[in-house]
Amino acid sequence: MKLLYDIGLRAFAAGLALAAPFNPKARLMRQGRAHQFQKLQQAMQGNQAPVVWFHCASLGEFEQGRPVIEAFREAFPKYKILLTFFSPSGYEVRKNYSGADYVLYLPLDSASNAKKFLDLVQPRLAVFVKYEFWHYYLQDLRRRHIPVLSVSAIFLPDQVFFKPYGEFNRAMLRTFTHIYTQNESSLRLLQSIGVTKASIAGDTRFDRVLQTAASVKTIPLVEAFTAGQPVFIAGSTWPADIEMLLPLLEKYKQSIKFILAPHEVHAAGITTIMQKAGKGAVRFSEATEADAAGYEVLVIDNIGMLSSLYSYGTYAYIGGAFGKGLHNTLEAAVFGLPLFFGPAYAKFQEAKDLVALGCAFPVNGSTALLQAFERVHHTPGLRQSIADQEKQYVQQQAGATASIMADIQRLLNQHT
Repeated sequence: MKLLYDIGLRAFAAGLALAAPFNPKARLMRQGRAHQFQKLQQAMQGNQAPVVWFHCASLGEFEQGRPVIEAFREAFPKYKILLTFFSPSGYEVRKNYSGADYVLYLPLDSASNAKKFLDLVQPRLAVFVKYEFWHYYLQDLRRRHIPVLSVSAIFLPDQVFFKPYGEFNRAMLRTFTHIYTQNESSLRLLQSIGVTKASIAGDTRFDRVLQTAASVKTIPLVEAFTAGQPVFIAGSTWPADIEMLLPLLEKYKQSIKFILAPHEVHAAGITTIMQKAGKGAVRFSEATEADAAGYEVLVIDNIGMLSSLYSYGTYAYIGGAFGKGLHNTLEAAVFGLPLFFGPAYAKFQEAKDLVALGCAFPVNGSTALLQAFERVHHTPGLRQSIADQEKQYVQQQAGATASIMADIQRLLNQHT
């Protein structure tokens, strides 16, 4: 399996080089990793402070790790924080994140890259968020006796760790000093393969969304647009989501304001959404507070405001579940919005919980969405009941950050 792992990494690097001239994401990933060790050396030059290293695959994992990063900053002000990303969708949005001292791409996994990276950084502690498992980095961290944690981890029976041929991957799990899982089923899966340095901490995103809700940003243009009417917000949408939303939008846009916030905001995609939304739609970048109320559909053509947008919502549709998987439902749930999304949500515990509570409604097409929406929209008192249950659920699930930080305090005290 190690041979296959190495071949896969080389194939990925080669594919990235071939795709870069044609694919914007591949190009950003290539450009971001150019001269990466020179950038790292310059960043770390002269540093005498201890370093903690946080690694996130992308933006979603960053939002899960962020409460721990910020709690660490408060508890250990003398430490420098290095934040690395694998994907440009995380790095490009958060490369200027003020909560970290250094923000960089993670060099691709290899024995030589792991050695160079750790020689330069010399972290006292490494924290990987949710899904990241890199063989050479983990092996070198263990060799150097550097504690490494996995936080907000979630595991499913069909993952390679739990297959008869998954020993190479299981060995990666055994290198962690401790794994903090989101739920009991993940912990049981780890125990079934002999991984005992693990415990349930919960999902740190609950702490994050409560922080966000407590300090939500006012967006004057959105306030002007909503004009006191009900608001349906479709967040992190992909083309398949937009297609499914169109019948609902056409039927209700005279009486409900619609905000469409696509997952990717490249020019061609925004143009397509504008065309499909039709008359009465305006881009956020082209609207003004003076004229916003006259439009029916507001298309968000920037990144970074979605979590605040939900505070203006009455209903929310969360994208991604007609593709690889559902995006963040908690950003909307914290505000008590009835949620709608596609069928691919089984990997997300919070989505399953919200469906079971009757606060979220998975749908498999436009007709089902329209029916589910109208059931909520036309049932007196149902929206308030959903809001009360959602807010209680989020509050009950909070606390993972404090649990993890208590362990980090003990761990660093032992290694100093």
